[in-house]
Amino acid sequence: MRLSEAEIAVHWKEEAHFRPLSKFIGQANLTDPAVMERFSEKNYPECFREYADLLTWDQYWTKTLDTSNAPFFKWFVGGKLNVSYNCIDRHLEKYGTKAAIVWVSEDENEPDIVLTYNELYARVNEMAALLRDFAGLKTGDRITIHMPMVPELPITMLACARLGIIHSVVFGGFSGEACGARIVDSGSHVLVTMDGYYRSGKLLDHKINADIAVKKAESEGQKVEKVLVWKRFHDKVSSPTAMVAGRDFFVQDELKKFRGARVAPVSMPAEAPLFLMYTSGSTGKPKGCQHSTGGYLAYVTATSKWIQDIHPTDMYWCMADIGWITGHSYIVYGPLALAGTSVMYEGVPTFPDAGRPWRIAERLGVNIFHTSPTAIRMLRKLGPDEPNKYNLNFKCMTTVGEPIEPEAWLWYYHTVGRGKAAITDTWWQTENGGFLCSTKPAIDEMKPGSAGPPMPGIYPVIFDEHGKEIPAGSGKAGNICIRAPWPGQFQTIWGDPDRFVKNYFAKYNKDPKSKRWQDWPYFAGDGAVWAADGYIRILGRVDDVINVAGHRLGTKELESACLTVPEVAEAAVVPIVDEERGRVPEVYIAIKPGVKTDPKEVAAKVTSAIETTIGKIARPRAVRIVPDMPKTRSGKIMRRVLASISNHMDYGDITTLSNPEVVEQIRVQVQGTGPVEKKTAPEDIRRFGETT
Repeated sequence: MRLSEAEIAVHWKEEAHFRPLSKFIGQANLTDPAVMERFSEKNYPECFREYADLLTWDQYWTKTLDTSNAPFFKWFVGGKLNVSYNCIDRHLEKYGTKAAIVWVSEDENEPDIVLTYNELYARVNEMAALLRDFAGLKTGDRITIHMPMVPELPITMLACARLGIIHSVVFGGFSGEACGARIVDSGSHVLVTMDGYYRSGKLLDHKINADIAVKKAESEGQKVEKVLVWKRFHDKVSSPTAMVAGRDFFVQDELKKFRGARVAPVSMPAEAPLFLMYTSGSTGKPKGCQHSTGGYLAYVTATSKWIQDIHPTDMYWCMADIGWITGHSYIVYGPLALAGTSVMYEGVPTFPDAGRPWRIAERLGVNIFHTSPTAIRMLRKLGPDEPNKYNLNFKCMTTVGEPIEPEAWLWYYHTVGRGKAAITDTWWQTENGGFLCSTKPAIDEMKPGSAGPPMPGIYPVIFDEHGKEIPAGSGKAGNICIRAPWPGQFQTIWGDPDRFVKNYFAKYNKDPKSKRWQDWPYFAGDGAVWAADGYIRILGRVDDVINVAGHRLGTKELESACLTVPEVAEAAVVPIVDEERGRVPEVYIAIKPGVKTDPKEVAAKVTSAIETTIGKIARPRAVRIVPDMPKTRSGKIMRRVLASISNHMDYGDITTLSNPEVVEQIRVQVQGTGPVEKKTAPEDIRRFGETT
């Protein structure tokens, strides 16, 4: 059957449901099923007052939602508040001596750093004074922060928020060139960085990236006036790269002048930008998602309370990086607004072995754990039995970042969570600020591989290519959209409002002049299917679909079939050009460590699993067993690189990969050792995997 562009063939079987334990329900923040009635469309948008009322406002708002310049929606108009005050100051009287941040070094011999709310308050104030009085920054200025996972990163972010400075945090694993491009786009004159940090047991020179970033920025006309360099070790320098006189300054040295300083939090309009978060597509101009102050903070605070179930007494660990939106929302702003204790870990979760996360969790008494399917698959691959060696007591666990296969979900639930923890499989994006779909952990049953029902106040719809709604329970997939705006939604693309409208709203908008929110559904760019039970399964990016003879196959579904083979640890599926069928899948497989098996036998099992689960239409051209997958520093498989190798294309820059050496090994395995003609592939092949 030929499918339209929006439709994706669905072959997932419906999984069994799991109920949360009564012990968890008894202590949960959200237990009232009437929440969905309170947040029903008849109460929209005023229902979101419940979120905003979790915050402390300097001035209450006069209008909950302003749609007069749709789709540039404004939330809590007329309201004023300060994010730093909400995350720190208001907690001091009751929780001042309680841990706000617990930082763990990658080096197991280095002691933890525990910052109480009182200590965080002092350090944020001193850094704010430095940014204002030494760096010359003021409300509305932009600043670029290129730092690893160290306590000084949230300190710097909160200092910016205290002054109303718009921060742009660049993932520490990104190159200096990538950082420089973001400096240019945001118009930053100040860069905050660090001299070095640990990664896989090595102390890396990070300062060198600052020099590259500044050079890149200046080549495009953006002058960086000051580079503020935090020292990884306060008493010594960790980078051989020289400081540039008059431009580079060690933060610890300059902070001595501001010891004991106190800076009054600047009262900001709810609609003032709080930060820019650049998406990480591999081509084109960086896309700076601009997030607001009031709407964003209200949304991440409420979802942290209701979905993460964070109480001030909990030890909460989100194993993401603050350089991504998950880290902003669910390591820094959401947990701290709730007076939570947020754990930060510097390094690689599998260093020096796959037991490291579980040792940290046991030692610190972590009871809320939050990570990605990528990390779950990696930990399952390298240490499937490691969690059983430790005394883990998670009350709830989250997975975020991409769809999780039922096989990986079940390991997470049974082996890591001991069958006791409530799992929230969340769906959202950089542009969304916070969760859009998830089970409410004390109310809804869990379903492996499914993101669950929509969040309160979120009204999804699945459209076909022509804007016709695909009903729940039809078994058909299409483009998931959100019909109404929500407070955590980004405001615009920095400096490019036309791109904002074109990319996210134009597809299903029928009246560009409309001021009604109903005429501006948000196009997420993901494929999804809505089951009869109300649960939504995300199928992945619509760009990452393989069209085999008119049969649009979701790569996540193919990869999930591969993971049902016991020997398989990781799988990646990419399209290759085929003269007869247009595109056909090619499968890359990594075997579990220590498993002795015949590669041909495993390949046959993988092919059989795909044919059994999906059908012969999905039979792969080849199943390639590789030593490892090419991965980003955050652990995601670079399917774009694999697609390039399979199609004899130039795979481009791989310097930011954590294991670039494996790319050439795979290329030789696929293409041979002789000279290879580089081909020009169709646009869908070139674009494949960019957003992952």
